[in-house]
Amino acid sequence: MLAYVLRRLATMIPVMFIAITVCFFILRLAPGGPFDGERPLPPTILQNLAAHYHLDKPLIEQYLIYLGNVLTGDLGPSFIQEDFSVAEQIAIGLPYTFVIGGLAFFTAIIVGVAAGVLGALYQNKWPDYLTAAIILIGLILPNFLIAPILQLIFGVELGWLPVGGWGGGSWKYLVLPIAVLAWVHAARISRLMRGSMIEVLNANFIRTAKAKGLGERLIISRHAIKPALMPVVSYLGPAASYLLTGSLVVEQIFGLPGIGRFFINAALARDYGMVLGTVIFYMVLIIFLNLLVDIAYAFLDPKVRTR
Repeated sequence: MLAYVLRRLATMIPVMFIAITVCFFILRLAPGGPFDGERPLPPTILQNLAAHYHLDKPLIEQYLIYLGNVLTGDLGPSFIQEDFSVAEQIAIGLPYTFVIGGLAFFTAIIVGVAAGVLGALYQNKWPDYLTAAIILIGLILPNFLIAPILQLIFGVELGWLPVGGWGGGSWKYLVLPIAVLAWVHAARISRLMRGSMIEVLNANFIRTAKAKGLGERLIISRHAIKPALMPVVSYLGPAASYLLTGSLVVEQIFGLPGIGRFFINAALARDYGMVLGTVIFYMVLIIFLNLLVDIAYAFLDPKVRTR
């Protein structure tokens, strides 16, 4: 297992290097800059700012300086928020993003797996049709469209839930953003689980278990669930990354104090440091989550370790 993990890590290093390089040069080559505004700054101040942030140096030299800082764990300063570094801003917003993304992730798994098993057990019956209809809504509508619809229905018309804000982490403020984030991934997990469960329930070893007189609950819990989860486990890595990156938009819509607020404000203000730092942070996090999924997949299917 250790050799398998080391091989996976070795393949991830070039991916990280390429991603950092591409993001750096795209930001630097785009027109405009972090200090461009409606009121232009005096030339002397612009020169001092450029020298302070190494913007007066050749582009390749800027890249080498930034890459060297990243290798030492320094994500650099924020060009706009001078009182906080990039790492400090990420640390401020990280707990809120993790709470929303983590709860949405586990909600999507629980609801998706349960809906998939229900659809497989009642194939082509009304529970299957009902879950399919709900799933279809989650697959068709993007989260930035589902969010205002739920805000309008449950926040404005019915008045059951607040339409935005953190509210000290109260559950009422978390229901809508978690539902928006989890819906689409619960729908995809449900589709994967339903198809896999139907295939497993028609397998020969399930027929053998039924022939031995085992009850349906025991067959599902002991024999069917584990092999049926294989496609779902493969999807959990991308799902986690989609939830984290999708939370950037959802946090902005619901006014949550997570990393998304800093990232979007930095993107609008052309804050090179904050945008690059957030991209690097999410990239490392996504790679780590995918590695955990690979390990879980290898645990479920030992043949993966030797491939």
